[in-house]
Amino acid sequence: MADDGYNHSHRAFLQAFMSRSTMTLEEAKPVLAAIFTVSEGREISPGDITQTDLNTYIAAINTAISAFDLEIRSTAHQTQQSRVYALINTTSDPMMQLATTYSADEIAYVKRLLDAMFESNNTSRCEAMVVSSIEAVRLARTGANLNRRQSEGVPQSGTAQPLSMREAEGMLSRLVAEGWLEMSRGYYSLSPRALMELRGWLVETYNEEEDENGDTHRNNRIKTCFACKEIITVV
Repeated sequence: MADDGYNHSHRAFLQAFMSRSTMTLEEAKPVLAAIFTVSEGREISPGDITQTDLNTYIAAINTAISAFDLEIRSTAHQTQQSRVYALINTTSDPMMQLATTYSADEIAYVKRLLDAMFESNNTSRCEAMVVSSIEAVRLARTGANLNRRQSEGVPQSGTAQPLSMREAEGMLSRLVAEGWLEMSRGYYSLSPRALMELRGWLVETYNEEEDENGDTHRNNRIKTCFACKEIITVV
């Protein structure tokens, strides 16, 4: 059913993709079925849609949008048996992207959340790359006590100001709604979309560089799967 050439059907699917933060095969099936029904002039059910159809459409779309530094990428969900697809900006700094939507104080708060996930809570004894809902709200009040990483790559004007508890709760809800965070059993973690979008930045920020002797026994907080090369946050 899939057509290798880029046409209005692909544009319709891309538009549907842009209206949400992520998509799985099961979520894509009814979207593609509706598109195929219109383009082929016959009824196509979601059950008729295959992984090959999705792969072919994504390949054609990626070819068309690569000039705009965009790409649909996928990663395996850390806790669910599904592959998640997301539209990713391939070149711009992720923190600069956030600066177009969030204030400097809000971005500084996001950095504190990330520091808690990947630095404070991610130790050799307990690799917990999450932050509890209680701790997440508490971090809103520590804006004046930024650690050594807070200013790296974060656009700020002066000292970041703390958020109120209500502002922090609203910010957390917004990050979940926009697909940056996931909430499970009272803990926040990065979503598959965030792991794909922030991959390079996370490695650069939280992993130590090799020394002059090429020492490979450094403290790398961001770990990847040896087989698939994707970031691992559940151990």
